[in-house]
Amino acid sequence: MLAKFSDGQSNYFKWSIGLNGGPNFSRTDVYKGDWGHTIAGSIDYNLTPFVTAGLEAQYGLVQGGDIVTDPHNRQFVNKYSGVNFNMKFMLGEFVDYNKTDFLHKIRGLYLGAGVGAIKNNITDIVRYKPLWAAYDRGYGPFPGEDKSTNFWVPLNLGINFYLNDGWGYMRYVINVNAQSNFTFGEGLDGYNDPETMFKNRDPDTYNVYSIGFKYYFGNVKIYKKTL
Repeated sequence: MLAKFSDGQSNYFKWSIGLNGGPNFSRTDVYKGDWGHTIAGSIDYNLTPFVTAGLEAQYGLVQGGDIVTDPHNRQFVNKYSGVNFNMKFMLGEFVDYNKTDFLHKIRGLYLGAGVGAIKNNITDIVRYKPLWAAYDRGYGPFPGEDKSTNFWVPLNLGINFYLNDGWGYMRYVINVNAQSNFTFGEGLDGYNDPETMFKNRDPDTYNVYSIGFKYYFGNVKIYKKTL
């Protein structure tokens, strides 16, 4: 049986699962990025109500370039998947959020970072310039791989909005998140061009803007502050 304490302590659930999704935007070696989409599932262990360690799995589509408007007539589509281990640290762990209503409402504001691997699956790419290109007609192939796995570092900024169950305990979360994803290697866009011909120095990245839902479950632990 769960119990709340009148001396400023509360109980919280040790585990949560979540599902979120939204658009992404790429920044790679092609001239301009483009919009794609991402869905993700997660499971987290709650070290405290406001510090979590967990696993996230993603699947989505990242794309960029345009065979007509790109200066080198390049474009790509990557139907990717990936998994990462991450931690998140929320404002509620560091401030007395019960002092003001505003702090209480934003106690779920967080920063986070992770490490993992992303599996790239290039399903559409321009390897040879079209014969109607403005210059270097038929040039190619552009070097790169259609299938690869790269090291992946996601950085998160977001906020959790907590909803109580019928017993008054934090059970549900509505989540809004912005995630910058850095991939190390040349697999995200499928192009691995020599720096002598193309600017190719920065990591390939994509940003995900998502909304999601989390459910808390499992055994309970005591927390030092009233939730």
